[in-house]
Amino acid sequence: MSYDLMVFQMNAAPLRKKEFMEWYENQTEWTEDHSYDDPKNTSDELRNWYVEMQESFPDLNGPNASDPTENPNETDYGIGRNVVYAAFSWSQAGIAYQKTTELAAKHKVGFFDASGSSDIWIPDGNGELKILKESEKKPWWKFW
Repeated sequence: MSYDLMVFQMNAAPLRKKEFMEWYENQTEWTEDHSYDDPKNTSDELRNWYVEMQESFPDLNGPNASDPTENPNETDYGIGRNVVYAAFSWSQAGIAYQKTTELAAKHKVGFFDASGSSDIWIPDGNGELKILKESEKKPWWKFW
């Protein structure tokens, strides 16, 4: 069992909870026609998030995998066109959550807490993330 978080491309995801959860389920079926361990397959924003995230949480698999040592920070990344799914060790949950949200805000990607609250967070345009409230019906681009 892992502690799972996901970042996503803002213009690809629906931002109403029900539609988002359906989209999330589709994304995590991993049916795209490419390898899910290569950051070349994703957007610039998600790739930049992934590259910086690896500094604290090295990749367990794929072309950027770290040396095969017992590092508790090693993380299994699933890299899709519009998402990067990260499976962390539970012992790293707190720092992983903090680092994921910090870098999601920096790189202007959305954040989904797949193992915790199931909250959807979006960049607010001021270098922070804000939780998406179900009552907010504006299109995602109106939040900037």
